[in-house]
Amino acid sequence: MENLDQLSRFGLLNAQVPRYTSYPTAPVFSNSVGQAFQTEALGALDPAVPVSLYVHIPFCERLCWFCACRTQGTRTLSPVEQYLESVKRELVQLSQVIPKGLKIGKLHWGGGTPTILPPVLIHELAQAIKAVVPPASDFEFSVEIDPTMVDDAKIAALASEGMNRASIGIQDFSPKVQAAIGREQPYDLTAKCVQSLRDAGIASLNADLVYGLPHQNEQAIIETVKKVLTLNPDRLALFGYAHVPHMAKRQKLIDETVLPDAVERYTLSVRAAEMFCDAGYQSIGIDHFAKPRDSLAQAVNEGSLRRNFQGYTTDTCATLIGVGASSISRFGEGYVQNAAATGAYMQRIEAGTLAGYRGHRLSEEDKLRARAIEMLMCNFAIDEAELHNSFGDLSLLLKPVHQQVLDTYECLVMRGADGIEITPEGRALTRIIAQHYDGYVNIGAIYSKAS
Repeated sequence: MENLDQLSRFGLLNAQVPRYTSYPTAPVFSNSVGQAFQTEALGALDPAVPVSLYVHIPFCERLCWFCACRTQGTRTLSPVEQYLESVKRELVQLSQVIPKGLKIGKLHWGGGTPTILPPVLIHELAQAIKAVVPPASDFEFSVEIDPTMVDDAKIAALASEGMNRASIGIQDFSPKVQAAIGREQPYDLTAKCVQSLRDAGIASLNADLVYGLPHQNEQAIIETVKKVLTLNPDRLALFGYAHVPHMAKRQKLIDETVLPDAVERYTLSVRAAEMFCDAGYQSIGIDHFAKPRDSLAQAVNEGSLRRNFQGYTTDTCATLIGVGASSISRFGEGYVQNAAATGAYMQRIEAGTLAGYRGHRLSEEDKLRARAIEMLMCNFAIDEAELHNSFGDLSLLLKPVHQQVLDTYECLVMRGADGIEITPEGRALTRIIAQHYDGYVNIGAIYSKAS
């Protein structure tokens, strides 16, 4: 907190910048890249190299007001069942394109609320996936868990299909904050969910928290963190709330007058981070924490930490295949996103085609800038020698950017033995600094706050 004035001079409290879970970011995608590229990229995969697979379940029984994800509410299972039929058809269509023998290294179910699925649908979806892309020997299967929408039968079904990592949404335990964001989730219910997961043999648990929510103050977040620590998660993610009611209409239900101001918001993040570190967790990148023996912490120490659409990851698979509405696939040569609206996605699948409708083909310069940004986001440093080894003289394109960053951020960015390094005092500016390496910063998109 001592250098907040210096950080604020560089825009920490008011800048809106990408989270850089991909580069280029999704607003850069265009309709000129779609199904044809998707088919080409899938067909060119090496069957000897495992892939990651992400399945999007865009349904919730309740729509939390703070959430800006692609989701829709439902009180019945009928639309979920219809959607799952389309997902299974998409998997069949994928099987006709991908090379025989391809396997999954990492599988993730996200949402929405994947745990809206009853056990029978959990088994149907898992078996449909494995029939097309069977698990590799070191298979990891993670699922986003809503403690209010899960029971022992669902957990048992997921565990029997190989789930070995669970990600639990918490956000905040204060009843006042929960009421203000439309998400009631008592601590006791969450603790019961955690115990059920542990009893089912799920050894690795993640917990997600959000700061910057309405009515949050320092004492409230202290109490929430204390309760979270009693759950003993292996990893923690601390995300800043992005208030974008122009994009997420449900956020209009949130009273803007009770949101923390910029300084309060930053204070909340710093206080929570201090408590996690004091409890023995290792800080990972800009917003994750992990126990020292967790694979995420080991990846930091080994220099293999990566960043993808879920945030920081140990996933080293070069390819991510997105399944379901709005899912994004990442290939070595670019990105492609499925039709975002559930109805539009289902129409494409029913027509017998893949669902890709927009994307981006990566140039060599894109790949260079993407790697430089990932280095900053994961390691707070750019290794110029590694960039030169990977990209040759093209890497010299970034030399003026390196110098601009060094000149702009004074003692917060230093010249290191291998390149440039963000000092510990300057790490809160990482997303802002990373934007200097972004070749598409003037596209007019609106992003979340840097703080």
